[in-house]
Amino acid sequence: MLDNLSSRLTQLSKKLRGQARLSEDNIKEALREVRMALLEADVALPVVKQFIADVKERAVGHEVIGSLTPGQAFIGVVNQALTELMGTENSSLNLAAVPPAVVLMAGLQGAGKTTTVGKLSRLLKNEQGKKKILVVSADVYRPAAIEQLKLLAEQVGVDFFPSDPGQQPVAIATAALDYAKKHFYDVLMVDTAGRLAIDEAMMVEIKAIHAAINPVETLFVVDSMQGQDAVNTAQAFNEALPLTGVVLTKMDGDARGGAALSVRHITGKPIKFIGVGEKINGLEPFHPDRLASRILGMGDVLSLIEDVQKGIDEKTAQEMAKKLHKGKGFDLNDFKAQIQQMRNMGGIESIMSKLPGDMGQMAKQVPEGTAEKAMGRVEAIINSMTPKERANPALIKASRKRRIAAGAGVSVQEVNKMLNQFEQSQKMMKSLTKGGMGKLMRMAKGMKGMFPQ
Repeated sequence: MLDNLSSRLTQLSKKLRGQARLSEDNIKEALREVRMALLEADVALPVVKQFIADVKERAVGHEVIGSLTPGQAFIGVVNQALTELMGTENSSLNLAAVPPAVVLMAGLQGAGKTTTVGKLSRLLKNEQGKKKILVVSADVYRPAAIEQLKLLAEQVGVDFFPSDPGQQPVAIATAALDYAKKHFYDVLMVDTAGRLAIDEAMMVEIKAIHAAINPVETLFVVDSMQGQDAVNTAQAFNEALPLTGVVLTKMDGDARGGAALSVRHITGKPIKFIGVGEKINGLEPFHPDRLASRILGMGDVLSLIEDVQKGIDEKTAQEMAKKLHKGKGFDLNDFKAQIQQMRNMGGIESIMSKLPGDMGQMAKQVPEGTAEKAMGRVEAIINSMTPKERANPALIKASRKRRIAAGAGVSVQEVNKMLNQFEQSQKMMKSLTKGGMGKLMRMAKGMKGMFPQ
């Protein structure tokens, strides 16, 4: 996601040299770099022109205060301008309506509407007020679209309103709304059909659905890998429908990602969520300031803290803390639980990508899925052990290692490597029991206090 843009901009602070005040001369080369980086990221040309003019106006005459270098001062100006370009702050769903609050999803075929319905339903059900959700598919054209939504609803634990390819889309939507009213649902989410390109019939149909159900939120779902096309389709839908927000999908892909910087400016509608990865928990509220920080290599500590809070099971953490406090060792069952909690936080790649500086840059160099596969192998190795071996790893000698390796489908060397990793974690946990745990908690609280909500 925007990796090339990010790497080019992070180099700017190292290159820029100058006096105690930024001038037109000493930022000329930097502005050219920013312009090229934005164009390469597939940001729309009108947006690039406006952005460069804005940065230039802010930067010229800007004083370089304190211990900052001219490069750091310039990056600070770019950071502020990027944040404002994408909307300044998170714009959440407005579900303040007489229940059910209706959310209509619009977009082209393949943008990820159906998957986004599943992800957003999960988010509303589990994290944003424990809503009672009903989902319905009005996509009668795409084979298996209705079945796909039904399976997603089962996966996230929300109710599914049945529909049939032989029905009219407007009739499906109105029947679902009537059912939602009678059964006291908080939210009704309506998935609609997409096309491979914008066409008149598609727009007429979705306008009719919108008029029939009067949604409080009309979200345009767009594939960020479309680049310039994403902006063009967003503009077309915005002219046809009273959109309330945008969801950018596939933001973790190899896309140049310029849509994230263009859509808000072109449509005037806020980006409300970004979709990352295939997992059902891969939907994040969009925070312009946090994405700007990540683009500029400053990390995204706030999102990381939120991931940790969501991912850690408090009961499991308390049980582990009690066990360690009583002097009982950290065993392979605990090690496996740690891996599962890391996965709940989005995986090690997601965690690393939100760290500032070199760690965040390292995450971009790791081939996608590599860390996830490695964690999967570690779990397979632990699952091949007996309960006695997990509780007492010292028992695992050569013959047991061969049996475990065969059971997990890995080499003995990989078993040895995993045991070495476990020993490192064990040493760290031992150090925490010697007064370190309290220190760690105080540090975490202090860090959280540094970042206002």
